Order: sequence, then C-alpha cells, then structure tokens
Amino acid sequence: MLNSNKDFKPKFMTRLFLPFFLLLLSLGAFAQIQTGKASFYADRFEGRSTASGEKYKHNKLTAAHKTLPFGTILKVTNLANNQTVEVKVNDRGPYVEGRIIDLSKSAAEKLGFTNLGLAEVKLEVVDAGDGKGKTLPVSIDRVSVDEKEFYDLSISRLSPSGFGVQIGTYQELVNLMRLSENLKNSYKKEVTIQVKVINGIKYYSIILGRFSKRAKASGFISEIKKKFPDAFIVEFDRL
Repeated sequence: MLNSNKDFKPKFMTRLFLPFFLLLLSLGAFAQIQTGKASFYADRFEGRSTASGEKYKHNKLTAAHKTLPFGTILKVTNLANNQTVEVKVNDRGPYVEGRIIDLSKSAAEKLGFTNLGLAEVKLEVVDAGDGKGKTLPVSIDRVSVDEKEFYDLSISRLSPSGFGVQIGTYQELVNLMRLSENLKNSYKKEVTIQVKVINGIKYYSIILGRFSKRAKASGFISEIKKKFPDAFIVEFDRL
C-alpha cells in the first residue's frame, strides 16, 4: 500500500499542476509586456464565430492573439498617443507577419487609429483569465491568405499646386489602394498620395481632387463630409 501511495502521488500532482504549468509557460513566453503592430477587424466579420466560439461584435472590447489563453484581459496602449483600452482575448490571430494583436473596431476607435489602419502598441496582461473556451478551426475567410487583388498602377512624382481634400492617412498599402480605387471611381477626381514619415514610420495620406481655388475645394468637401467626417482641405504648396 505504501508503494502504491508513492506511485499515486506524483501522478496526482502531475495532473494537478500540468494545466497551471502550461498557463505559466504561455504567459512566460509572452513576458507580460509585448510591443508591435495592432490591426482591427474589418466590418465583414461582424457576427462571425471567433476561435473561442463567441460571436464577433464590433461594439465589444475584444481581441485576437496568437497564444494567450481565451479570457485573458490585456491593457493595450497606442504608443503614438498614449490612449489605452482593456480588451478580452477571444480569438486567434492576426495571421499577418509583424502584427501582434487584432482588435475589435470599438477598441481601435478608443485607441484612435481607425483612420490609419495600423498602430504601434504595447500589450500588458491585466488578468490571465481561465483559458476556457473551445478552440474552433480558423475560417479561411478570417485569415484571407489566398485573397487575390490586382491593381493597375501608373505612378509619377508630382509637384501639385492648388488645393485638395485629405480623406485619411494609412500605413497599409492594400487599404490605400482599395480606397484610392473606390474614390477615383466614385467621385471622378484625381487621387494624390502624400508620403509622410512620423517617428520613423511611413504613412500615406490620400488627397482627393486638385482645385485651383479653396472655394471649390470647400464646395467638394461639403458633398463628402457625411461619408468622411474627418476630411479637411490641404494646400499643396504648403505640404
């Protein structure tokens, strides 16, 4: 009986501490603080199942992370403006090289980077959670690794004059190309891209139209203000 008890104790202790050890291992690998790029969910994912089984809702403060247990609460800080938000991990991803977290749209809005597409952030574990929740197969629509898009590019360096309407500033070229194409087709205006370097990071501003007078640019901005409330007039000569 004594030998039997000795055999039983290590097995029992192994069963008891293995899940706890795995949780510590995942958090240890995370090192409690992580920095890198954050993105946010596109509107088309609204209502779709996440890897935890929960439905994605853009108005919930949630996130996708590659390794942290479901239920983990993270404090996310936008390093560009020091805005913070706390989110719950309920999905896996992002599956794009260089990104460390995919945030719900409402979380990205609180961090102030929805117009940019990406942000440099810091992640800190606030609550490790319980790690519960069944991991579901990742939808190919969620990953979008085989998505194919082709664009015809005709690029020339410009020295424009007059006035234009800046629609937004982006980091991701694919967002830039998609929006540029839509704007050109919808409004039949020239699209100008201004390249900016802020704190060593390149950003691309989309400027729509080339107007000889500010009054004409003002008339155009009034047409699109409902759709692009953050749009504003720029004078090319002063950029």
